[in-house]
Amino acid sequence: MRTIPPSELIINDDGSIFHLHLHPGQVAPTVILVGDPGRVAMVAEFFDSRECEVTNREFHTVTGTYRGKRMTVLSTGIGIGNIDISVTELDALVNVDFATRQEKSEKQRLTLVRLGTSGALQPDIRVGEFVFSRTSVGFDGLLNYYKGRNDVCDLAIEQAFMRHTGWNELLPKPYFIDADRTLFEHFRDTTREGITIAAPGFYAPQGRWVRLEPQDIHLNEKIESFEYEGRRITNFEMEGSALAGLAALMGHRAATICTIIAQRVALDACTDYKPFVRKMVAMALDKLAELE
Repeated sequence: MRTIPPSELIINDDGSIFHLHLHPGQVAPTVILVGDPGRVAMVAEFFDSRECEVTNREFHTVTGTYRGKRMTVLSTGIGIGNIDISVTELDALVNVDFATRQEKSEKQRLTLVRLGTSGALQPDIRVGEFVFSRTSVGFDGLLNYYKGRNDVCDLAIEQAFMRHTGWNELLPKPYFIDADRTLFEHFRDTTREGITIAAPGFYAPQGRWVRLEPQDIHLNEKIESFEYEGRRITNFEMEGSALAGLAALMGHRAATICTIIAQRVALDACTDYKPFVRKMVAMALDKLAELE
């Protein structure tokens, strides 16, 4: 069995994992991921009890219980790179023996649900709606670095999308990855189904033009007009594809749910969106408490 070198899995002197600063045993089987460290407090307000709270950089973690179910809420900060860190380290905390640096023979499956904010790409999606990313689209290229990428992705829709958009060969190849089917069915009655793009940036990668012009100023129009088996691309965010992809490769179940706070087609945005997010958090906690 492979022993993972200290350079590959860095363990701090206190026995915690390098970035998250969590110890084995401090992660609950259900993990809620949020981008904003300040949003951890909002989620944890709903908890009935708390057993630990750990902060390092943008990674803020609280583990406690909600309606008798043990849960963890973790902030990842912004972007795909931090999802790579967070999901890999969460998995190591439950599936690697830190003493031997070897994988455990029996693996623990985590339920990882990202609660985020997003911009809508279709005119019929309203600000305040909750979109469940049944499929996530990675514009980031992260999953392409991992063996087994093609085994968990939908290659047919990838090819159709690249043909439709005339995909620039200088950009990372996009990947399409589905959320966990059980989670999709479980949240189906409280969310809207979507295909969500995870972009590697907030400005040009999402078609925004401030001073620097995007390489393809018509890309968003092509995205909005893309249709595959009756499904459309619904919204932009910045983390969901890596979460869905890494979880699928590792054997966890994962999903992303976003509150719509901007209408990209109508060129409008809502800056007072916290009430919508709070409503999403309450809904998600109730649903996760019911999940087996």
